Amino acid sequence: MPKVSSVIVPYATYLRVYEPLAAFPEPERGHWARYARRPDRPSYQDELRRSLADLLPTPPMPVPVHESGDAFVLDVDGVVCVCPWRTRLRGWQALGELAEELPPPVLDAVLPPLVRRQATQDYERWLTRNPDARPWIRTATWQVPLSWFVLVSDEEREYTEGADEKAPLLRYRTPMVQARRRVARALRTLKDAIEEGPLIDGVVDVGRWLEEFHPRSLVELDYGGLVHAVPAGELAGDHSAADVAEGIDALRRGDGAAAGEAYGRLVERWRTVRDLRSAN
Repeated sequence: MPKVSSVIVPYATYLRVYEPLAAFPEPERGHWARYARRPDRPSYQDELRRSLADLLPTPPMPVPVHESGDAFVLDVDGVVCVCPWRTRLRGWQALGELAEELPPPVLDAVLPPLVRRQATQDYERWLTRNPDARPWIRTATWQVPLSWFVLVSDEEREYTEGADEKAPLLRYRTPMVQARRRVARALRTLKDAIEEGPLIDGVVDVGRWLEEFHPRSLVELDYGGLVHAVPAGELAGDHSAADVAEGIDALRRGDGAAAGEAYGRLVERWRTVRDLRSAN
């Protein structure tokens, strides 16, 4: 499959769930089984380029007309697992979040009100036919939400430096049962130690999302294009999952000072990325 462009699209990070083929009903299972045998499957950069290309026409097309038939594929201990893109569904959901992120004049310039209203009406009609729909991929820009780090362990960290035109890579992969176990433990600690707020809300939200999937799924936290915005030395030294785990463990022990130190490291590490976002 030809790429839309060779240009790297940065700044987006991803939380993905790969489900075994057995989790899908027919005929979708057959589609993914055939798809997994393809030698030319697209990458996450191809997916993002396609989405950005849809914003170029006038008027822009914030949501694809048809749902994507693509997915990411992994072999997990001999079991084929797939993570459907579901680009159309994610586009509708992202459109609903834009109003909270952009000032009204900017939002109207990027996506005129008529375009947004039409997309919203299409989504509402689609939801009546697909009330249980949920995405296999969550996306964040210019950050990795702290609640995502709760799901993984530093021992699951995979980091490779960029070389020979290959981009650097930083990701974590963990079994679904382990991710759910970590969410449950973290929530018990956080609710006992701190007041209700964004961190607890984020962990609750991601935990509920994980419950929608097959227990033998795989969870992947991928820094994606953000690796291009973080200096190589800082990326190599990024052990945010370890800091989150250390902070939660300190709260469990009642050691507020150690928890504060772990949180301070996280704040300092991600300040650089926030400064880049402000500069853009």
